[in-house]
Amino acid sequence: MVPRWWEPIPDSYPFAWGLRTPQPDQPWAEVYADETLVTRVGSVHADRADPSDRPTGLPTSSSTLPGLIVRMLHLLNPDEQNRVLDVGTGSGYSAALLAHRLADKQVTSIDIDPYLVDAARERLATFGRTPHFEVADATGSLPDTDYDRIIATVSVRPIPPAWLDALRPGGKVVTTIAGTSLLISAEKHSDGVARGHVQPHPATFMRTRRDTDYPARLDHVYDAARDQPGTDTRQLTGPLPDLWEDWELRCLFELDTPDIENRSATREDGSQLLWLLAADGSWARADSQTKTVHQSGPRRLWDDLERVQAKWATTGHFPLHSMTVQLGSDRNALISPDGNWTLEV
Repeated sequence: MVPRWWEPIPDSYPFAWGLRTPQPDQPWAEVYADETLVTRVGSVHADRADPSDRPTGLPTSSSTLPGLIVRMLHLLNPDEQNRVLDVGTGSGYSAALLAHRLADKQVTSIDIDPYLVDAARERLATFGRTPHFEVADATGSLPDTDYDRIIATVSVRPIPPAWLDALRPGGKVVTTIAGTSLLISAEKHSDGVARGHVQPHPATFMRTRRDTDYPARLDHVYDAARDQPGTDTRQLTGPLPDLWEDWELRCLFELDTPDIENRSATREDGSQLLWLLAADGSWARADSQTKTVHQSGPRRLWDDLERVQAKWATTGHFPLHSMTVQLGSDRNALISPDGNWTLEV
């Protein structure tokens, strides 16, 4: 199902990808390993790439680590009579597992990318699996409106109203909130609202897209933020946060201040830099070597981050693990004893 994939080229700049193929003596080792295999970078799928290609874009499709898919399927908990919508075909792995567990006719898998849909259909057919595949925008109209389960291996924010419309009362949805590592599971009630919980372990997926690639990254903002002084400069208080490792802080910052791109760098002496970038031209740069923070633009992004960080430092914990979710056609809400967040539809 994954004959070739992309892996990062060490020490490349700009960040580049090179092709990988299975080891001849262990052809299934990587596919069965609990790792994510990136199959598409930008608009270049590994199947169609030349060995000399070195794309520098963002991943746009992958075969997700099997352990996470299995965990999500356990949350989904379909029975043999359920009709399931698999959002984000990718390599076809989750569709194959569902079709094996249920029946081919009960599984529909959709993706925005026609090549991914065709490739998955053909590869699954070689070992007798024939679920229904269709090219569709996951945030638009769905192929049908009568599902017992919806599982998404792409992230969304908010949950598309079409998903809730398509889900039967008593049906379940398992997905992730875009920009965060929040995995949620919810059941639809008779009032049309799906209620459930944020799961205790992080999960990250690529967000939905409508084109062959994601919008361009904020390189023009980064160019301004890279080493210039800001209009607001002050001392850095405390250590520089790692917004990748500290996923709880990153999730809460994203919920509070959406769509902020962050980049980081480590100098040879071990000192670190962190940039926060926004589409409106706002930026912040924190430097652990000089102990300074520079900010510019209409917003003060570092102040936003520190406010979120300070709020939860005073309580001694993050509220993510106690969050419940309410998903309605006009409002998505994340609710905890410490605070609520609304994701507008």
